Amino acid sequence: MMKGADDHRALFYYLILKFLFFNRNIAMNMGVTKSQKFSAEQNRLANMAKVLGHPARIAILQELAKRNTCVCGEIVEVVGLAQATVSQHLKELKQAGLVRGTIEGTSVCYCLDAVKWESMKADFNAFLSQSFKGADCC
Repeated sequence: MMKGADDHRALFYYLILKFLFFNRNIAMNMGVTKSQKFSAEQNRLANMAKVLGHPARIAILQELAKRNTCVCGEIVEVVGLAQATVSQHLKELKQAGLVRGTIEGTSVCYCLDAVKWESMKADFNAFLSQSFKGADCC
């Protein structure tokens, strides 16, 4: 597939995730916060959308995917945020299972968790591949 198509697909997924995250926040503000009311799949997708709902985390994931190797310390320069901020975003990504970290000397090296990444891709592809004909009602 051409690089331009990959960029468009990534942007499309990012916009869908932002839409899902925005609507999830609206629902939470209206009092629908009980996750047990929703299926495991719905909760899993919502949690992943929440984790992916910050551009710094998207930038971190893109950098890790681009390098396709463990990265030690260079993420701060690439993202352009303070070390503490980047560490907090890496913590969120690690808690979600998307990123793994190993200690090497005085630094922590990070890489994508390939199994979790593929699982997330499959979940979102299944969700976004649902048939939608586009009703002309609004």
